[in-house]
Amino acid sequence: MRILTWNINSVRLRIGLLTKLLQEEKPDLVCLQETKCPDEHFPVENIRSAGYAHQHFHGMKSYNGVAILSRTPFEDSQIHHRVGKEDCRHISVRLPRFELHNLYVPAGGDEPDPDINDKFAHKLDFVDEMGKWFKDRYTSDMPLVSAGDFNIAPYEHDVWSHKQLQKVVSHTPIEIEKLEKMRKSLDWTDSSRHFIPEQEKCYTWWSYRNRDWRKSNRGRRLDHIWVTPPLKPALKKHKILTDARDWEKASDHVPLIIDLAA
Repeated sequence: MRILTWNINSVRLRIGLLTKLLQEEKPDLVCLQETKCPDEHFPVENIRSAGYAHQHFHGMKSYNGVAILSRTPFEDSQIHHRVGKEDCRHISVRLPRFELHNLYVPAGGDEPDPDINDKFAHKLDFVDEMGKWFKDRYTSDMPLVSAGDFNIAPYEHDVWSHKQLQKVVSHTPIEIEKLEKMRKSLDWTDSSRHFIPEQEKCYTWWSYRNRDWRKSNRGRRLDHIWVTPPLKPALKKHKILTDARDWEKASDHVPLIIDLAA
């Protein structure tokens, strides 16, 4: 089974890129973030025509929004509201083999101080709540997948400069601490670091501000797919579609893919 996650940064703007991606990579399941699309305008028919008749999405105009697309039926489609907000950041579905959660963690603004930056406070509260919610609701022997834009690069080589980014939102010690607590809540395996050693650079995002992103390579690993212990032995293959950053009208994130053995 192939699972793909991508912060698409507007599903309607990039529907052509999405259908191309679906045709070329043929994922069984797709998690999209930042769809930026009210539900009534979601491109259902375009996606159905690409072979994904089963869709669960929750969106709003201009901001946020998440979607799960599947070739096969799923059950128990849920929308989860986090930290008292209804801002379209977490949905889930149940498949025969596991339950899938699609997450879009708040970016957190520019100032890494929750006392003066409400957006950063929201981000920290969101990650805290997710860790507690998973631990209270599930046990580590249950098969789960969490995928999405977590907006945190947790390890030293998940950013282009650990030294320079420690005070930059997405790589601050407090964010890393809280994401690690969330990871430990169910002993999740971070699939990218399962395949790529921690001492190797690994990125899924490059800022639009970099004129030549490939030459400067100032990336961060913000996108993740995690699995609980029952699925860890099934992890078979991993791919980051780095070349997608060069697509015309590209998102600043690139797709991340894992394959699970049968």
